[in-house]
Amino acid sequence: MKKLLMPLALMALPFFAWAQLTISGRITDAADQEPLPGVHVLVQNTYKGSFSLSDGTYTLTGLKPGNYVLEVSFVGYEKRIQPVELTESTSLDFALNRATILADEVIVQATRASENSPTTFTNISTEEIRERNFGQDLPFLLNQTPSVVVTSDAGAGVGYTGIRIRGSDPTRINVTINGIPYNDAESQGTFWVNMPDFASSVENIQIQRGVGTSTNGAGAFGASLNIQTNTLKQEAYAEIDNSYGSFNTWRHTVKVGSGLIAGKWSFDGRLSKISSDGYIDRAKSDLGSYFVSGGYHGKSTLVKLNIFSGKEVTYQAWYGTPESRIRNDRQGMLAYIDRNGLSEADAANLLNSGRTYNYYTYDNQVDNYQQDNYQLILSQEINKHWNINGALHLTRGKGYYEEFRPDNDFADYKLPDLTIGDSVIASTDLIRRRWLDNYFYGFTYSANYTSLGRLSATLGGGWNRYKGKHFGEIIWARFAGNSNIRERYYENDATKTDFNIFAKANYRFTDQFLAYVDLQYRRIDYSFLGFDTNLNNVQQATELHFFNPKAGLTYQLNNQNNIYLSYSIGNREPTRDDFTQSTPQSRPKHETLRNLEVGYRKGGKNLTWGINYYLMDYKNQLVLTGQINDVGAYSRTNIPKSYRTGVELDVTAKLLPALQWSGNTTISSNKIRNYNEFIDNYDLGDQTLLTYSSTDIAFSPKVMAGSTFSYTPVKNLGLHFISKYVGSQYLDNTSSESRKLDAFFVNDVRINYTLRTKFIREVGLNLLVNNIFDELYEPNGYTYSYIYDARVVTENFYYPQAGTNFLASVTLKF
Repeated sequence: MKKLLMPLALMALPFFAWAQLTISGRITDAADQEPLPGVHVLVQNTYKGSFSLSDGTYTLTGLKPGNYVLEVSFVGYEKRIQPVELTESTSLDFALNRATILADEVIVQATRASENSPTTFTNISTEEIRERNFGQDLPFLLNQTPSVVVTSDAGAGVGYTGIRIRGSDPTRINVTINGIPYNDAESQGTFWVNMPDFASSVENIQIQRGVGTSTNGAGAFGASLNIQTNTLKQEAYAEIDNSYGSFNTWRHTVKVGSGLIAGKWSFDGRLSKISSDGYIDRAKSDLGSYFVSGGYHGKSTLVKLNIFSGKEVTYQAWYGTPESRIRNDRQGMLAYIDRNGLSEADAANLLNSGRTYNYYTYDNQVDNYQQDNYQLILSQEINKHWNINGALHLTRGKGYYEEFRPDNDFADYKLPDLTIGDSVIASTDLIRRRWLDNYFYGFTYSANYTSLGRLSATLGGGWNRYKGKHFGEIIWARFAGNSNIRERYYENDATKTDFNIFAKANYRFTDQFLAYVDLQYRRIDYSFLGFDTNLNNVQQATELHFFNPKAGLTYQLNNQNNIYLSYSIGNREPTRDDFTQSTPQSRPKHETLRNLEVGYRKGGKNLTWGINYYLMDYKNQLVLTGQINDVGAYSRTNIPKSYRTGVELDVTAKLLPALQWSGNTTISSNKIRNYNEFIDNYDLGDQTLLTYSSTDIAFSPKVMAGSTFSYTPVKNLGLHFISKYVGSQYLDNTSSESRKLDAFFVNDVRINYTLRTKFIREVGLNLLVNNIFDELYEPNGYTYSYIYDARVVTENFYYPQAGTNFLASVTLKF
């Protein structure tokens, strides 16, 4: 047997060698022949890549004989595309030329994580955005990324939409556009309805989960979305995109670009119109937006002006659908009608509506808002080691939401009762508008240094100011008394200043060992109208100082594998309602998050995957407990100890030459260690306290998973089968089985086909069929409970999503 095995092994050696060819070489600066470390070398159409080491050398291993195309790229240098016919292990050197124009990528360099950063992140490319974009709000394009749950008030992705990452709500997700903060300064949320079809002007997105790297704006308490808008297109172009789908959904988009004019100038523009009736009754959306950009592109200077605007008129679908209506429980609906004293018309609306029930029936129950954004960006390369960036920005927002209010007390609007003869009228039906009129402006900056060796560092920060006017008007009343049209019943102005400075550095001790440190100081000054200790509503001011340190290590096992570890501390201020609906005695403290991330990333020719463990340990996390504070408000309360911990797995594999699979799974535990719930007790006229030793954090599923099979049977045709599973979620922090969102498993199909003609450069035919198995599901909702007649009554409300529905688009590129 031994005599037989030896010659067989010798015969097999050439085959093993045949399967393990390498490409290696050295990458240098063409001008001075100095080595360039950190250059990305990618084998196109595979998952195999490498980075050059401190001496400029790189190695690509595990290649079979065949024809390959290498893509060599490095910020500040011209990209090289090199075909290679590989028959044996080959040495191939590259001398890169300095770029003739400064690339747009330097704009977001200060706030982005790199491939070797000890940070958990996902990059969304231009191609992925284009394939997924049918006019739905941007969160729906991110639905297949790890630990994400998206929701839509209108049920179909147009109108008011939201995103949660690792269970963290939108107020805890930092959003920047070209490094400029976008979250609302007071509520700290992001309202995607104010930027319809913005995805059509986005080049790429990086999602950092956890605290992430230092950035501008609100604290990242679950994730950061770092968005970069369109970068330079060398050639002139024009594009028309029209979509139509279920619920009478239309999108019309026109894009034009000049390309590079005289080697220096470029101009781009987009105009979009989106309308939809929505899945929920009357949940119409009428949305318009534009994006205009002009830039000067010099060899070492980039100046760019971006102007973008969104205008929305959206019928309100905020109320949600009662649980009894969702379950089609007629007796439950009748009990709900009786408990809540619904009018005959409102009762008929509930009983006859189905899952698409909308409480609001007033014909102009709309949200009407416009937001205009201006960004002036400068990037200057000093030399090959230094680059500086600066940006001025202004956001102007103005609008209102209008609502019909039946039988409201005059006293609530600071109006006297109305006396007619011997009768005193203390309440009336009325229509009111609540306005927001605000400005947000400031600047951001960064100085980026690279030694082209072991050290890269950034010093950055920003100063931003928000000035907001909040006021309410009565525009109609059945009994008006002495009031005037547009009678203002409240005014509340606020000013908030946010200053931050950060310094971060990556230092490569060896070719395998990289250390990272990131230190940020942030100061917030906030002036607002709120209650003092005597319950007088007076102008007040508060000042907060935060220090947010981060540090991490990356160990490069080889060109395709690394292990990383990071520990970060983040702090976040309370929101507007926390300040205005409390007194100094009951005002909550700021939140603190201690975040540990440990991960492993592996790249390869046909397989790339990563796994990471995270621990998000909160101190004084703010949650609703149902407690009424000293001003009579249901305020959020600091919870001393709570945490999120879990494992995220992300895989992309080429199963066959024409078949690719991408998948991700998150398994987590999200707990509050000690929780107090307060329930209104109408029998006793006070609140009843219930205590819990350990409960699940609301809206935090234990399991989330996504899967996409992509099949390309012929060139330019992509068939995609997309699945999303989200485990059950609790509506509040009590872990009560009676206050829960059921798990759901939704499957979509997307078809992308591209053809080229003599007259039109590219024709794209695209179809998206959502929820092909007609799953009935609700990813969002709310709950409240009270004690009446010696029993606990719980009212659950849900936001149902559409069943099977479709969107189809035709794209013409010239």
